[in-house]
Order: sequence, then structure tokens, then C-alpha cells
Amino acid sequence: MIKSLIKPVTYLTSADFRLRFKVWRWRVMQTAVGRYILRVFYGNKNAALGKDVFGMHFRSPIGLAAGIDRNGELIDAMAAAGFGFVEVGSVTPRKQGGSPHPYLIELKGDHALLHRAQTESAGVEQVIENIKRHKSRMVVGCNIVKGFTTPDDEAPRDYLRLFRPLYQYVDYFTVNICCNTTTKSYIPTDKAEIMAILQPLFEFRRGQNQYRPILLKISPDMSDEQIDMMTDIMLETPLDGIVAVAGSTGRYGLENSAKKMHKLGRTPGTINGHPLKQRALDVVRRIHTRSQGTYPIIGCGGISTYQDVKDMLDAGATLVQICTEFIYNGGKTIRTLNKALGEEIKEGQTQKK
Repeated sequence: MIKSLIKPVTYLTSADFRLRFKVWRWRVMQTAVGRYILRVFYGNKNAALGKDVFGMHFRSPIGLAAGIDRNGELIDAMAAAGFGFVEVGSVTPRKQGGSPHPYLIELKGDHALLHRAQTESAGVEQVIENIKRHKSRMVVGCNIVKGFTTPDDEAPRDYLRLFRPLYQYVDYFTVNICCNTTTKSYIPTDKAEIMAILQPLFEFRRGQNQYRPILLKISPDMSDEQIDMMTDIMLETPLDGIVAVAGSTGRYGLENSAKKMHKLGRTPGTINGHPLKQRALDVVRRIHTRSQGTYPIIGCGGISTYQDVKDMLDAGATLVQICTEFIYNGGKTIRTLNKALGEEIKEGQTQKK
């Protein structure tokens, strides 16, 4: 009897439940009244934050990374809260769950999260229905990934199955090749394998009336030589940019969570949050240097404060994304970051005068 009660009680105190509850609250705020409240408390009212990238206008260079709005249910709420763009997903061709539970573990001592489950998605058809309902003019990206049970050699087919139906509903695509949150890892690092994924997408895009930028999301666990190869793919093909970086299977930078990690044992999963910051900066700087700053880079990983945003932009990122910080601190995060960025822009304009 006691054991049967312990499991639901444990779940109610888990990071899984808190994230789902937080997403539910943001879904409630999708109403007209809810969006008004969000604009009043968090909304970005500073037009100076706007930035033109990929031929599109971003109202702020700070966006929401994939992982929060998995199914395109929060777009209008996030627009009202002040984000410059939202990346929906990761989206899979068919519905799939995110078990086992708990799949998300807080490592508060290091301001990090451990994600240890397959991608949870409602499937592409449901995601399209959700995206079609949004009313805001905010830039919407879509992070696409192969299905968990799809054999690796059939991955290109999955990406194309997602790309085709979503094409008319989103503004850009992120091709996520970092499926490494379980023991069944998929991170292609062979150039031919990556081109087998990208080439059909380029070919389909050539036949469309509208142009959708295609970006590649890469892992921080790649070697510097592999990072260079990804950059060269961007330079040699119609790829429009890179998102750097996804979560890491490494456990470096966890200075205050040793006890908790020891208790978990050799559990699979990726670390996201503050421990990623330095590696993310190094990867962005390397891509920016090799490409001579000619391609947009979306910097992601370990961004919590305005100094983190500034460091990422200084390293060569054109736009930045947050995820873990938003899970920890919600809407006040984007309000604080937008405000600090706006103040620096204003100060710079004053100095020029």
C-alpha cells in the first residue's frame, strides 16, 4: 500500500511534473486575456532589440530553444512574453513518448538538468494542427529529428517526412542530428551520412515558391575536427546556418552535483544548462572563425544571465536561445535579458552621440 503511494507522490515532486505543470500554465495564457497579462508583465516593448537575420525580422535576438514547446502549443504565449522567436520541437514523424520516468532531473547545485529519455512528440500531424492556430507574427522555427525506432540508415526518410508537410507552416528548420539522450545514440559524423539527410531537403526546397532557411544542430561532444567538418558542410552546400550546441553526454562542469550523480549511477542522458557554457562558446567561436563570420549561428547552451548572452554574441553568435534557464525561472528570465540588452543598446547609442 505504502509503495503504491510513494510512486505518484515522488512524481508530483519531480522536475518532470513541474515542467509539465509549467507548460500547462503557459497554455492557459494562450487566451487573449492571458496574452495581455504576459505583455504587461514580461513583454518586449523595445523596438531597438529587433534584428534581421535569414531575411526575417526577429523582435529580439533571444529565442526559446526546442524542448519547451515540443508540440507548437505555446507560440502566442511566448510571443507575448517577449521572445524574439520560438523553436518548436523536437518533432518526430509519429507520436512517441518520453519514458522512462523521471526523464528530467534537476541538478540545482550546477544550475543544470539531466535529460534521459527519447524525444517526446505528439507527431507531425498534431504539431501542424497546433502551429496553424497561432496568431502572432513571431518567427517560428521547427526542430526535426528522426523517430526513436527508425533505423539509422532510414533517418533521411524521416527528416524528409517531416520537412515536406511542415514547410508551409514554419519560418525555418533546424535539422537535429543529436539524438543522444538515451543509450541508443544517433549522432552522425560522417559527411556522406549527413549529406544523405540534407540533400533531399535542399532538393525539395528548390521546388517551392517560398524559401525556408535550413540549419544544422550539432553536439558539443564532437571533436574540433568534426566541428570543422560541419562548418565546411555549411560553406559548401545551401545550408543556411548552425545551431550550437545541443546537450552533452559528458559530465564535465558538474562541480556541485557529484552526490546526486553518484546516486543515479551510470544513467544515460544529456546535461543541459550552465556546465555547457564554455564548450558552447568554444564551438560557436570556432565556427565563426572558420566561416569568417559569413553565416548566422544560433548560440545555445548555458545561457542564464545577460553576461552569458553577451559572451555568446561576442563569440560570433547572431541569435541565442535559452531553455534550462526558462525551466528554472520562467518568464522573468526573458524580461530580464531583454531589459539588459535594451539598456546596453541605449547606452551605445548615447555614446555615439
